[in-house]
Amino acid sequence: MAKPIHLTQHARRQMEARKATPEEVEAAIRSSPWKQSEGGRYMAAKVFPFRQQHFGRFYPAKEVVPIFVEETDRIVVITVYTFFSQREVET
Repeated sequence: MAKPIHLTQHARRQMEARKATPEEVEAAIRSSPWKQSEGGRYMAAKVFPFRQQHFGRFYPAKEVVPIFVEETDRIVVITVYTFFSQREVET
């Protein structure tokens, strides 16, 4: 059984500001390879279709990058980054 994913308040605020959803964060963690990050943390990245305006510019895609720690009984997401790009993504 997969460990539950807990989003900290900071992660939730960053997700809202950076246009990432809980479903995207979970998909990135569950379906992408984990890489070591600073301080014993991990990161994962997944590209999603976006096809919207962000800060006045249209972007076909966004990459969602959660930063998290794995605890014994859960995964705790510390923060979430997003990167918007012009590349097309298949759905």
